[in-house]
Amino acid sequence: MSTVEEQVVLVDEGDREIGTSGKLEAHRAGRLHRAFSVFVFDMRGNLLLQRRADGKYHSAGLWSNTCCGHPRPGEDTLAAAHRRLAEEMGFDCPLTHRFAFTYRADLDQGLVEHELDHVFDGRYADPPEPDPAEVDEWRRAPVPALLKDLELNPQRYSAWLKGALHGLRERNALPAA
Repeated sequence: MSTVEEQVVLVDEGDREIGTSGKLEAHRAGRLHRAFSVFVFDMRGNLLLQRRADGKYHSAGLWSNTCCGHPRPGEDTLAAAHRRLAEEMGFDCPLTHRFAFTYRADLDQGLVEHELDHVFDGRYADPPEPDPAEVDEWRRAPVPALLKDLELNPQRYSAWLKGALHGLRERNALPAA
């Protein structure tokens, strides 16, 4: 295991790079940084969800979108999305950039998520082969049922899931059921 902390790209509200920071330090200080969220749907329009591993340093055990992460300094955001999809879920598929949004959320353990989040989507029908260090469980969810459960039980889900999913819906980017 590497002893060098992963770096994130700090950005301004216009997504212009203004520096780098250690990932944990950025989350402790609530500094705005670049991130991405990947939503992979099957051919029926169900979303592939993951339950974040209990060993994750924040949002452990919460259900979230297919994968998410941060581009490394000098790494293209789409390339980073493909990298993390393979690392977390054990597969890759074509991805389309849909939009970006900024959010801020207080997390567990005194951390703050403040991200300019690029949202990508794709299609993949086969079962994933997730890395157990990243993912404890996965399932496919029909989007209408997921949206309802997000309203009724928000504590079960990651802080960024609702905003990203609603953004896809507002842009008519959700697959037809």
